[in-house]
Amino acid sequence: MSNAKVKFTFPPTHIKDPIIWELAHQFEVITNIRRAEVGDDVGWVILELTGTEEQIETGLNWVRSKGVRVDPLGGDVLEG
Repeated sequence: MSNAKVKFTFPPTHIKDPIIWELAHQFEVITNIRRAEVGDDVGWVILELTGTEEQIETGLNWVRSKGVRVDPLGGDVLEG
């Protein structure tokens, strides 16, 4: 199993969409939300993802195709 730490930044048009749920169910990736902030204009979520490298990469490509910005993170996601 592989792990990835990422930040999703959602545009206003996708703030209410269940993209993280769909990622977990369609690509069998375990999602662990570590931090999040959602407003009217933008929302962001810091996630830990667990799965095979292929599941994670395919899932992240799908998230990007939805118009969500995906940034890889390193270090302790709780430190900010």
